[in-house]
Amino acid sequence: MGLVITVAQQKGGAGKTMLVANLAAAFAARGPVAAVDIDPQKSLARWAELRAARTVPTPKVDVSDIAGWRLAAELDRLKRTHHVVLIDSPPRVDTDARVAVRAADIVLVPLQPTPPDLWAAEGTLALALAERRPVCLVLNRAPATSRLRSVMEAELARRGLHVLPAALGNRAGFANAFAAGLGVTEAAPRSVAAAEIAALMAELEQFAT
Repeated sequence: MGLVITVAQQKGGAGKTMLVANLAAAFAARGPVAAVDIDPQKSLARWAELRAARTVPTPKVDVSDIAGWRLAAELDRLKRTHHVVLIDSPPRVDTDARVAVRAADIVLVPLQPTPPDLWAAEGTLALALAERRPVCLVLNRAPATSRLRSVMEAELARRGLHVLPAALGNRAGFANAFAAGLGVTEAAPRSVAAAEIAALMAELEQFAT
């Protein structure tokens, strides 16, 4: 059965869809990958259209925008045919979000190191706890060093939240790759951004069942 990663965060602009796309592209270099877009904005589906229209072949990422009552069955099907399934969840705690969290082997919460991002994540953290699913935070658009980052890291540690060691910097390479229907590991494989995604991917693989 494939590894299911649900990326969830209620705060807009946290980088949730960008993270799903970059992880999907990176994992696709190793085998069949699916991504499910249940975010009403459908940005991931638009990224998939750009990817499909490229003249230079890229590893396939099967993207579905199915939602509602069919979501659970679709996730069960995809787990049987793909080694990784990523879910771009809606920016709210609703029925679809609950199904996505329940199906996950790991719930991944992108978090810019600011108090509003942490406050916005509290609903997702509570949902993962209620569904008894492991949850990890990944710092996104994070400066290498700053007073605010240090303060936020101390607060996350005080709350006993699991923050993955791999962090993503505030790098234009992520957005540039997304705009081309690519992941940064494909668009700029020797970049620092690509190394950050590779490190995060390696940490997530530890949750494979």
